[in-house]
Amino acid sequence: MPPVVPASRDLRLDLFRGLALWLIFLDHIPSNIVSWVTIRNYGFSDATEIFVFISGFTAAFVYGRAMSEHGVIIAGARVLKRAWQVYVAHIFLFVIYMAEISYVSASFDNPLFNEEMGVFNFLKQPDVTLIQALLLKFKPANMDVLPLYIVLLAVFPPMLWLLKRSLNGALALSVLIYLLAWYFHWNFPSYPDGHWVFNPFAWQALFVFGAWCGLGGAARMARVLNSPFTVAAAVAYILFAIAIVATWHFPRLAQHVPRWLAEWIYPIDKTNLDVLRFAHFLALAAITVRLVSRDRLWLRSPVAYPAILCGQHSLEIFCLGVFLSFVGHFMMVEISRGVGMQIIVSLLGIVIMVGVAWLFAWYKRIEGPHRGPPAAAPGSTLAGGEA
Repeated sequence: MPPVVPASRDLRLDLFRGLALWLIFLDHIPSNIVSWVTIRNYGFSDATEIFVFISGFTAAFVYGRAMSEHGVIIAGARVLKRAWQVYVAHIFLFVIYMAEISYVSASFDNPLFNEEMGVFNFLKQPDVTLIQALLLKFKPANMDVLPLYIVLLAVFPPMLWLLKRSLNGALALSVLIYLLAWYFHWNFPSYPDGHWVFNPFAWQALFVFGAWCGLGGAARMARVLNSPFTVAAAVAYILFAIAIVATWHFPRLAQHVPRWLAEWIYPIDKTNLDVLRFAHFLALAAITVRLVSRDRLWLRSPVAYPAILCGQHSLEIFCLGVFLSFVGHFMMVEISRGVGMQIIVSLLGIVIMVGVAWLFAWYKRIEGPHRGPPAAAPGSTLAGGEA
């Protein structure tokens, strides 16, 4: 059954958000051969950039319209309500995740699971660690994205107001914050030590850029995106990134990289959203927009439906993917590390994610007449709660 969506909905957002969820799931399973299909092995950026950008785009579209129709207070309240909902989902996932890891570790007498997933401190001091988790300071492995999104949503109302008043001015402010974060090393502290894996002061630049595009910036860039020079530059940069990443997988190739170039590009910092990562995402986006137009018929075909369905229920599917990634890791450690098992775990996880997304869509359809008027914006269950 094809997805039931408004005619104005841009299915590309749901498609690539769903694909990003699949890629994140595959990347979260350690030593998984299937993860070689993910984009992180062929460039500087990965699925996280796709996820954050689309979240900013859809959040601006959903809540920007609400701000125009109902004012700053109502729109801001809806954004904060959504931030609270994502926070509750994060805490719920945290509890389930801790129970899952602790049970498996104790039942199979394998304490390495606790160390690998970063939950050793929770088992030693559960009272203190739980408080730190509520403060978003303690985050086990694979649970860093939702805290980032909670913070980005919490501070989004004033940025959205500024975007509505001065689109380019808001983007300039975001870039300034990004640069200051690099210069002054701004970041949030983590427990028991260190800092956030995804620095909100840096990653807000990609989120706001997505919002800028969603509120009209993409239309302003249409001429630039359609330029043959832009396409050529994007392709050249993608090929450059592939060449550099190849030296990570085949160290012998590193001798062909000039020393001055290596000193300039390294380290490529994911925590602070390195410029090379940002540029790589922009190059991929430029090529994707050129190749996948909004009116492509295959976007409404059964081939694209599974990924689109997952993208339309991104919060639930992201949480499920975190849970399933540990299940997959457990199966590969305790049962078999063979290639066959890795393929089965990966495909089965994606099938389960699609199946659960279908259940959510089915339930939403049968409950639709009793839930009030449907939202008209193309948001997601992660980026825009009402959409």
